[in-house]
Amino acid sequence: MNSINPIHFFLWTFRRNEKDVINLYNTLSPVMQLATGGSMLNFGYWSSKNTNPISAQDNLCMIFADMAELSSGKHAIDVGSGLSAPSKLWRDAFPELLLYNVNINLKQLSFSGNQKNIEFINSTSSKIPFANNSMDRVLALESAQHFKPLGDFISESRRVLTNSGLLVMAVPVITDNSTLGKLDLLKFTWSSEHYNIEYLKNLIQSGGFSILDERLIGDSVYEPLADYYIDNRNKMKKSIIKQYPQYVEKILFKSLQKMKKASEEKTIEYILLKCHLS
Repeated sequence: MNSINPIHFFLWTFRRNEKDVINLYNTLSPVMQLATGGSMLNFGYWSSKNTNPISAQDNLCMIFADMAELSSGKHAIDVGSGLSAPSKLWRDAFPELLLYNVNINLKQLSFSGNQKNIEFINSTSSKIPFANNSMDRVLALESAQHFKPLGDFISESRRVLTNSGLLVMAVPVITDNSTLGKLDLLKFTWSSEHYNIEYLKNLIQSGGFSILDERLIGDSVYEPLADYYIDNRNKMKKSIIKQYPQYVEKILFKSLQKMKKASEEKTIEYILLKCHLS
């Protein structure tokens, strides 16, 4: 059974530096894999046709790909690439696309092994190791909330993109209605920066980008995900507690309940942003 030191977990969540984020993902990613049965680490975009985690996660990846115009892309950087499942999906859908997965987490990069049309680079989001004007897409699918300082990632994206390039991001965010009190348990279990929508957009624009498209999709992300877990809790709980203490599953369950409530109250949102150099 995997053990989790509660003190370590609290410190990782409270400090949220790069090493802490690595420790959190290495410890908790297997929980999500157990719950979903796959290697995607995103919340998914749920619909009447996408009613289980893997289908919803694939759906989010392809909606993101369409927004990023990957069908016409040649060189794309996936920053904070997780276990590389999105890149594999995009590679298979767009065989002419060359993907470069940049991740500070070497263990996650090592998970995928060698892959056709995907290169793996162990680096930070604040120092992207590519030449100026060399990429036509920079992608951050549910990863930018961990980048610190986020402004450095925006600056690096501007540097490496061609004049016609696109920066596309999918980010869990808080709204103007949010306070720390309203986030409640999510203050601790939402182990990332809690960026406000307007702050994020202003940071992007002040970093030299124009926002071409923005979509708020929280009600198709958080609420159906929580409902799915609640409806299937008994089955998922059995899988999780085989490898983790019962309190880990209980915290996950309570966090999902709170996430659903926060989404219904519009305290949290999920934003897709398509950006072009100004």
